[in-house]
Parts: sequence; structure tokens; C-alpha cells
Amino acid sequence: SRHERIHTRRPYHVDGADKYSLDDDLVNLEVLDEDTIIRQLQKRYADLQIYTYVGDILIALNPFQNLSIYSPQFSKLYHGVKRSSNPPHIFASADAAYQSMVTSSKDQCIIISGESGAGKTESAHLIVQHLTFLGKANNRALREKILQVNPLVEAFGNACTAINDNSSRFGKYLEMMFTPTGAVMGAKISEYLLEKSRVIKQAVGEKNFHIFYYIYAGLYHQKKLSEYRLPEKKPPRYIDNDTGRVMQDIIAKDSYGRQFEAIQHCFRIIGFTDEEVYSVYRILSGILNTGNIEFAAISSQHQTDKSEVPNPEALDNAAALLSIGSEELQEALTSHCVVTRGETIIRTNTVDKAADVRDAMSKALYGRLFSWIVNRINTLLQPDKNICSVENGMNVGILDIFGFENFTRNSFEQLCINIANEQIQFYFNQHIFALEQMEYQNEGIDATTVEYEDNRPLLDMFLQKPVGLLSLLDEESRFPQATDLTLVDKFEDNLRCKYFWRPKGVELSFGIQHYAGKVLYDACAFLSRCTLPADIGVVLRTSENKLLQQLFSSPLTKTGNLAQARARVTAASRSLPPQLSAGRIKVDTMEVMRHPEETTNMKRQTMASYFRYSLMDLLSKMVVGQPHFIRCIKPNDDREALAFSHKRVLVQLRYTGILETVKIRQQGYSHRILFEEFVKRYYYLAFRAHETPLGSRENCLAILEKSKLDNCILGKTKVFLKYYHIEQLNLFLREVIGRVVVMQAYIKGWLGARRYKKVKGKRENSAVAIQSAWRGYEAR
Repeated sequence: SRHERIHTRRPYHVDGADKYSLDDDLVNLEVLDEDTIIRQLQKRYADLQIYTYVGDILIALNPFQNLSIYSPQFSKLYHGVKRSSNPPHIFASADAAYQSMVTSSKDQCIIISGESGAGKTESAHLIVQHLTFLGKANNRALREKILQVNPLVEAFGNACTAINDNSSRFGKYLEMMFTPTGAVMGAKISEYLLEKSRVIKQAVGEKNFHIFYYIYAGLYHQKKLSEYRLPEKKPPRYIDNDTGRVMQDIIAKDSYGRQFEAIQHCFRIIGFTDEEVYSVYRILSGILNTGNIEFAAISSQHQTDKSEVPNPEALDNAAALLSIGSEELQEALTSHCVVTRGETIIRTNTVDKAADVRDAMSKALYGRLFSWIVNRINTLLQPDKNICSVENGMNVGILDIFGFENFTRNSFEQLCINIANEQIQFYFNQHIFALEQMEYQNEGIDATTVEYEDNRPLLDMFLQKPVGLLSLLDEESRFPQATDLTLVDKFEDNLRCKYFWRPKGVELSFGIQHYAGKVLYDACAFLSRCTLPADIGVVLRTSENKLLQQLFSSPLTKTGNLAQARARVTAASRSLPPQLSAGRIKVDTMEVMRHPEETTNMKRQTMASYFRYSLMDLLSKMVVGQPHFIRCIKPNDDREALAFSHKRVLVQLRYTGILETVKIRQQGYSHRILFEEFVKRYYYLAFRAHETPLGSRENCLAILEKSKLDNCILGKTKVFLKYYHIEQLNLFLREVIGRVVVMQAYIKGWLGARRYKKVKGKRENSAVAIQSAWRGYEAR
């Protein structure tokens, strides 16, 4: 790229008069209707202009191809300049958040939303890339580490689905931490609602988490499959599918091997030790071998519901990789402990029950391992106390959460994903429409009311107590006799509103009218517990693998994740019998390893309660910062470059409220700042530096007049500004501060020179005095 012009099939203009066009912002359109907006987006998309503004909101259409517009040259272009200086770009949104954080000293939050496959994950990558460029820390190693976080977490948390080859199967909130001067000093990830059920079963045409294929390919090429007890011919059951091509893909696809090397690189750069990485690989291989354990029924005169493991090979492999006894593992899978009236009774598991326990163990292993990796990253990337304390720093949070989903079969996971998207849509509506219009009324400003689709009633149907959908699910989960059918009946009896319906002829399903369309849910397995049988937990705690011990000794948080702090030994060993606490790990019988506390009086957390807490935790993080919205849109369902489906884009524009957003950004005032705050922030523009003007209406007016801003309004207590005013004010402020710095430099230089001249004169006088005294003495 010469002269900052990138040569693609059609050039992306960044120089000369083409730098900014009125078409870049939908707010500039004279005619505001759906057809005009769609035509505008289609025309821009055909010219490879995938980004468009709606005021301060960015619309991003997925190009389904690599564009050369994310190089370091582009990072320089979008560094602290006026937004209208360059075409719309995701770097401009990242820069706006960064500049806003530095100028106002407030936390920021970038919310990326859109359907599955719309390009949210890639957008999050690009924002992190640009923020690390903007917040250049002296510590280059830290910048490298932060850039490696996303690829590592996505290898464990992303998977191939029917509509997206790299779909996020968990919610990710990445906080980048900056010093008060704007240098990046650390990062922290929060993860929510990992789709653990994918470990044990995938829908037709879908795959397990990426990491299983990467590790298989990597170990195959390193000729280490036998070391990790993995077969070379037939793939393990958890990653097998109907096509029969899994092993062929693993062996033949270069991409899997390259990704394995990339993941090893990520582990190394971020700071994981070789021992930790080795333990991670063993646990993953242990999960794959666990999936191959089969059960058969034992028929005897008295018992017909007992199960056994007829072929012990997979069991021995799993036990060896997890560093536990195979007999103890078999016992825990095929029986369970019940405590009644202080008496411990061991009951046997049927074949189906044993298979459920096996799968629950695999899900728990993977879920806790994923949580541990996230916690370890957070420990390795936490800010250095010597640079700046976390309290003094500022954050930019980036939310990348699974998009709205509607598959052929939609399960509990899809319901959680879609409720989370409802909540984000509600937050968007509140921030863009409701709060803005409420401010106008309170401040006595005459502004046209914009009608918008409010999804609050639908959210209430899900979240309210005691008759919201999640509360009803919680309640039903606690009834021992409850079934999926009684659950759907309960929904039908209590959720009497236009958003819920039950299709005729299909007993175990119900439909929801979401903001993004109708979705039919299959209620099978909605009532399954997400807690691990206590017997399995006790066995895994006795593992000789330190990491595995830690995974099952640490408690879970209310959101279902592994607690960040390492559990104290006393707390960890409290649920172990004295024989094991004393260090004698090898035991002969399972009875010794059971403990009543493990199986009774434990509050059983359900999937619904974990989800509710996760949603609350996520929202509490989001609302702290000033939000910046990026709306990702999928131009077609076939993942074709340059194909623009009018109908698909229109549906997405409608349910994301883009038309209403254009209107409110055109008519409204997105920035509403209290007089005191406004004067404190911008008084340099109209007053002398040593003055401390009061936060009055008159002083605000003086600053606005000096800045020559038009279309501003003063309310009773606040200054109302258009989205572009803030940018202009910040640029003026930067200019003024820049001039102040130049003057300070000159004055400090002049003072330094004067001081030096004085000292030099003093030294010369002193020398003359000493010389004259010496000469007089010598002469005498």
C-alpha cells in the first residue's frame, strides 16, 4: 500500500477529497424510509464500504472475505482525528471510546450485537487490536499477551455450527485496563454460559469445540497420540459424526495443525507453564476417552437395574489420563450414594443413568477447565501494582456474546442465548430511546417523540418472579416427579400473553415471539440438573494431577464458573474423609471416599438460576461504562462475498430499530452533560487556566459561543449536544492543551536557562573571590 491507499478489487478511499462523504452517515439522508436506507447500504456494500454510521452508532456488514483495511497504516489513520476525516471504520469506534475515556476519565463499554454469523467475534478482535495500538504501553510483552487472549479463549469456547464456522458458544466480556494517561496496563475476561452440552453431543452438521480437533491434529503430527491414549483410526464418540470423515479431516487438513501450533504459541506468550499445558492436554484427552466408556446391564435374580463396564479399555485410558483409579471411577459411574436418617446407602445406576453420569462428568471437566484457563489468563494479565493501582485506572469493556439463534431444533441453550440478546436489545432501546426522551421531558426541551418497539413486556415474561418463565423452570426443577411435559403445561397455564404459544400436535415444544422473530423450542431435557454427582467430584478430587485436584476443590460462583481465588486447603478437604485429608490417596473401597456433606443439604443450582445470575453480572458490568454500539448485520445466509439479500437485511434493520435510531440521532441530542461537569471539562476553551468558573448556565453558554457550536440546547441543569459536538469539543480541548504544553515547555526552558545563568554567575564570582584571596596570601 503506497500513499496510504489500499489496492483491493475496488479501492478503499482514504486520501484526497474522497476521505469523507455525506453517504457515510445515514443521519445525512434527506428521505428517511426503509427503502432508502437499504439502497444506501447495498450501494456501499457493493463498493466494499462495509461500515456505515448512524450518528455515533456503527453498522458493520459482514463482507465474508478478507479486506486489507486493518493494517498498521489504518491504525495510524484512525488515531485521535476528527471522525469526518476518514471513511467509517471499526477503528474509528474504538478510537471514539478510547478518546472519550481519556477526556472524561470514565469507563467505556463497546457493545457488539447481531445475529450468529454477522461478524461479532471478528469485530471484537479488531477493537482489541486498535485499543492496544492506541494505549501503547512501554511493556511490549503485555501488548503481545493481550492480543493472544482472544485466539486462545476462542479455541476452547467457539465451535462450528450450521450457520457459522466460528460461532462463540459462550458470552465474553473483555475489560482492557488503562492508566489515567491512557496506557494499557492489563486485561480481564469474564465468561458466561459456556454451552457445555456441545462437549457430549452436537446437532447434525455441527462440530464440537475447536480445541478437540486442534489437539488431535497436533498430537497426530507429533506422533504422540499413543501417549495420550487416543486412537488413530476411529475417532472418539464425542467428536465422531455421520459423515465418517472426521479422522480424514484431522489428518489431512493443514489448518488444524497450524491452529494447534498457534494455540501452543498463545499459551507460551501469555505465560502458562509447560506443566500446566501438559495437564490441559491430558484432561482434554481424558474427556475424549471418557466419552468412549460403554455400559451394559447386569441381570440377576434380585437386581435388573445394575450396570457395568463390559470393555474396560476406555475406562482404564480415561482413569490413567485423569490420574485416578479405574475401579473407583467405575464405581462412581455405576452407583451413587444416598444418605437417609444418617445412614449411607449405596444404590446402583441403570445403564441410562450411568451414561448420564459419564456425560455430566465430561461436561463438568470441560466447563471447569475452561473457567480455570480464563482465571489463569486474568492472573497473568492483571495490572502491575507498581505502574498504577486498579482503582485509579479506567476500563474499556468489549462485549462479544452469541447472537440471536433460530435452528431447526432449539434447546435450552438457544433459549438462554435469545433471552440474553433480548436483554441487550432492551439496554440499547433504553439508552438510545427511553432515557433520551425522558431527559427531554425532565429538562423542559421540546423534542419530537420517536416511536420504537419496546421489548420490556417480553423480558418481564422471562425474568419476573414468581411467574416468569425462568422462575417456573426453577420451581419445577425442584419437584422430584416433574417431567418435561409437566413443565410445558406449567408454562402454558401461567404465561398467558401474546409472546407465548404452544403448537398443536407437538407436546414437548413451545414458541416465543422474540424481538427478532418467532422461535420454536424443544422442551426435551429442560429439567436436567447441571450439578455433578457428588461421588464423581470426590473421585476427581483424589487425582494425582495437581490441576485436576484444583478444578474440583475450588467452589463454583453463582454464575456457574470456577471461583477466581484458589480454594483454601481446609475448605477443599472439608468434604473429604479424614483418611484422604491425611494424604493417603490410594484407597481400596469407594465407601471410604463418600461423605454425607457431598450428597445432602446442598442447594441444587439449576441451569435457570446460573443463567439469571450470569445475566445480572453481565448487566452490572455493562451499565457502569458509557456505551458505544456496533450493530453487525449479515448480508446473506450463504456466506457469499458481495451477495446482498434485501429481505434478510431488512428483517435485521427492523428488529434492531435502525430506522428509529436514524430518526432520533437526526433529531435528538445523544450527549447530555450537567452544567458543572461541562464547565469543569471544557472551561479551558473560554476561560483563563488559573480561573475556576462556576458550573452555571452563563458559563456553559460562554464556552459554546467561544467554540462556535450551533444546534446546541441548554436545559434546566444540562447541556444538550449532538453526537458530533462532543468530538469537536474534544478536538478543540486537545488543541488548547497542546498549546498550553508548548507554552509550558518554552517557559520551563526559559526559567531553566535563567537559573543556570544565575548559578554560572555565582560560580564565577566565587572563583574570583578565591583567586584574589590566594594571590593576596601568596604575595604577602
